Amino acid sequence: MPQRRARRLWTAVAATLALPFASLAALPATADAAAVGCSVDYKTNDWGSGFTADLTITNRGTTAIDGWTLTYTHSGNQKLTSGWNATWSQSGKAITAKSLSYNAKIAPGAAATTGAQFTYSGTNAVPTDFAVNGVTCAGAHQPPITVLTSPKAGAVYSAGDAVPLAATAAAADGASVDKVEFYDDTTLLGTDTTAPYELRTDNLKAGTHSLYAKAYDSQGASGESTPVGITVAAGPALVATPSQLGVQQGKSGTFNVKLSTQPTVDVTVTTARTGGNSGLSVSSGASLTFTPSNWNTAQKVTVTADASGTGAATFGVTAPGHTKATVTVTQLAASKTYDARFLDLYGKITNPANGYFSPEGIPYHSVETLIVEAPDHGHETTSEAYSYLLWLQAMYGKVSGDWSKFNGAWGLMEKYMIPTHADQPTNSSYNASKPATYAPEHDLPSQYPAKLDPSVSAGSDPIAAELKSAYGTDDIYGMHWLQDVDNVYGYGNEPGKCEAGPTATGPSYINTFQRGAQESVWETVPQPTCDAFKYGGKNGYLDLFTGDASYARQWKFTNAPDADARAVQAAYWANVWAKQQGKASDVSATVGKAAKMGDYLRYSMYDKYFKKIGNCVGPTTCPAGTGKDASHYLMSWYYAWGGATDTSAGWSWRIGSSHTHGGYQNPLAAYALSSTADLKPKSATGQADWAKSLDRQLEFYRWLQSNEGAIAGGATNSWGGSYSTPPSGTPTFYGMYYDEAPVYHDPPSNQWFGFQAWSMERVAEYYKESGDADAKAVLDKWVDWALSKTTINPDGTFRIPSTLQWSGKPDTWNASSPGANRDLHVTVADYTDDVGVAAAYAKTLTYYAAKSGDTRAKTTAKALLDGMWEHNQDALGIAVPETRADYSRFDDPVYVPSGWTGTMPNGDKIDSSSTFSSLRSFYKDDPNWSKVEAYLAGGAAPTFTYHRFWAQADIALAMGSYAELLE
Repeated sequence: MPQRRARRLWTAVAATLALPFASLAALPATADAAAVGCSVDYKTNDWGSGFTADLTITNRGTTAIDGWTLTYTHSGNQKLTSGWNATWSQSGKAITAKSLSYNAKIAPGAAATTGAQFTYSGTNAVPTDFAVNGVTCAGAHQPPITVLTSPKAGAVYSAGDAVPLAATAAAADGASVDKVEFYDDTTLLGTDTTAPYELRTDNLKAGTHSLYAKAYDSQGASGESTPVGITVAAGPALVATPSQLGVQQGKSGTFNVKLSTQPTVDVTVTTARTGGNSGLSVSSGASLTFTPSNWNTAQKVTVTADASGTGAATFGVTAPGHTKATVTVTQLAASKTYDARFLDLYGKITNPANGYFSPEGIPYHSVETLIVEAPDHGHETTSEAYSYLLWLQAMYGKVSGDWSKFNGAWGLMEKYMIPTHADQPTNSSYNASKPATYAPEHDLPSQYPAKLDPSVSAGSDPIAAELKSAYGTDDIYGMHWLQDVDNVYGYGNEPGKCEAGPTATGPSYINTFQRGAQESVWETVPQPTCDAFKYGGKNGYLDLFTGDASYARQWKFTNAPDADARAVQAAYWANVWAKQQGKASDVSATVGKAAKMGDYLRYSMYDKYFKKIGNCVGPTTCPAGTGKDASHYLMSWYYAWGGATDTSAGWSWRIGSSHTHGGYQNPLAAYALSSTADLKPKSATGQADWAKSLDRQLEFYRWLQSNEGAIAGGATNSWGGSYSTPPSGTPTFYGMYYDEAPVYHDPPSNQWFGFQAWSMERVAEYYKESGDADAKAVLDKWVDWALSKTTINPDGTFRIPSTLQWSGKPDTWNASSPGANRDLHVTVADYTDDVGVAAAYAKTLTYYAAKSGDTRAKTTAKALLDGMWEHNQDALGIAVPETRADYSRFDDPVYVPSGWTGTMPNGDKIDSSSTFSSLRSFYKDDPNWSKVEAYLAGGAAPTFTYHRFWAQADIALAMGSYAELLE
């Protein structure tokens, strides 16, 4: 199954806007028939008694094929049962497929796809006598195989030195290799047309680079190599890998050293401890000699730990005229195998050559660029990724005692993901008594734009004034949710800039989701957060989403509350662990910033238009809130804020969200912000609000807990996003209506098991810290259910739930006498070996077992961690292959109203014929695009092995948590 991921919906801006079968003999008598040159790709999905065949007919000739009939013969007893994209027939063993009107014409170099289903017994050999219009075709033509042989992954070079690129390429089916292109990400470096295929380039800038080769054959097919990551240093440098190493007491560990560039004379390299734990020392390799001939051959340095003590030490690797390298080695207790695993994986994640980070140090959503989930490109990032970086660095501080990286991660987030004053320049014009102008939400993208309706009253914002009083600013201190790190789209909305354009080099704020619950990622129109009408249509992108008489240039941001809450959660643990080490002062300033973020996070507790919570029906009849009566005290799906770019225009707006999801709650963050002095918000009512939120979240879990134990979807204060009347008998929670799949429906938001694991992990952390009986009651039932649906195989592999199906409803909530929810049920539709979700699940079991003593939870947590460690490791981390059948949706239409036209920054046209891929033509330059292209042409669904940042961080964190609590 494809990864089911959380996604954010930024709904319509609520702003005040200024201003039967053919005979085998029936072959077409076309003039072009004799000129046909063709190939046929034939792929099957065979289950032993039957199979489906997918065929791609490619025109290899120089003129168009106008009407085609494909013929071939089976050698066994295959029987045709049905076909598609052609009129199929069978006579004996002979098969015929005749084109239909819509796919009859195949231009030179283009292809048509068709397929059929058959039954058979015995053997099922691949046919060999394919013909189109009576002319014999080549069989399945495979793309050339390309391997980048130089440079090696992780290699380091000096700026100005030539980087040698070399590749092997082999063509199939009698074709020959025409050329090999060499790329740095999407930039073409050069081309070689003869073997050996080589290129030397000396114009790579200092930083990290992803290199690959792409070969083209004489039949027009192409194939890419696996990308290789390298680093270019500013000058001659020493290369030490890995840069992070864990060594248990009484044991030794090694790291490799080499030079980045060839010297003219011998170079002596010295390694010594430069600070930290004196129980670690260099036992061999303290002095190494590199010559002009062996400079690029790694030599080992061995570090030995004594039998006692723990903590980190830094080892400097130096040589005259070379940039030094530093390796951090952490001594671990002899029993701490899982801490050693944490450091091993931490080293892979933070190794620049592995591609998890941008040149600025921003964590990408994934190493791989071709991935479509909530982010629609792998080198976008989310506030989620920033929060996981914080948590990862907090755990590193616990293991190593070094808190500089945690503080640095917060500074990175503050610089790039929290909008600056220049990004949100008109907050001072915000009117807290009229926070926003109402616009209804609709189910379908085709129902947009949604008309703004100023006749609907919004309630007053009760926290704006106290936040300004506490922090001396009108600006919001919260993360925007989505960022185009490499500015692939080209908006160039860098921090402090508005639509700087495609040439901007920094990360760019963007948005996608904005048009209702049925809008999947495949149906989104990307848009800039600062819309200066430079791209899109005459009103930028605004009139795709909201309907009004006139439009003003404006900025707008959306916060994902679960990410900000996770950042607070990470800060809580950093504070706990630093105090245990006597280093609370090392993190105190950052922890204070987390308290500030938590203060602003209260905007997620409010109805979208600050209307009164409970039985809120009718946009005009549901009363406006007059203060805290507009707060549901839960973690909603988003909050958002925006305003005019023109500082003299005099308006800005803020909205909360009426929709709450069980998977977004974070009682640990609520506990931290209400019960920890160091995380106490400065505002007058912040601490009290979070104390009430903690109680309300625990009640919410109890209300949503199914008869079996899983947690159902959520609730809304605005049925259908428009304060409509819910179906009769809809249960309520403090007057909010039960919503089985809150916020989004494609796929339904209540189906992904990952939400269960993420959310229950936070409950388990809170339970471990507080011993709260209500939290334990929820966990006891949930853990029993989850364990009953978990399989640990004899070889250590595992299967956990993936997709959930729901039926029934909860009882209406009665705080003094909660119902048993006997009519609310969950079943598991399918299972997975997803390592990221398994890690979050293992953390849940770890924290629960640490407090409750539950043996099954402890042993299952260990089995999940051991299973992925032993079976799913690769050079970049821990990952499993995924077959992405959903990538058929690259050609999905994107709704754009008839007559609306515009352009993307790269010139891609936006109109009523737009598709997901036509708005993202950059994907055709991606190294992995050929896999998707083949699938769209009728091939098998592609398989990818993805390295998502959040998943790798969660796995590392699960190892560290197990080491801390159960090892």
